Amino acid sequence: MLNVGDTVADFELADQSGRRVALGDMLTAGPLVVYFYIKAKTPG
Repeated sequence: MLNVGDTVADFELADQSGRRVALGDMLTAGPLVVYFYIKAKTPG
């Protein structure tokens, strides 16, 4: 679990259009909320 003030390594993911987006690039625009969820209808 992350806590306020923790840092994470930069990473890239594809957006809804398939374009690669880097966390570091998004942070230059200001604060960012990153939310992960388990894919629908998968165990876990």
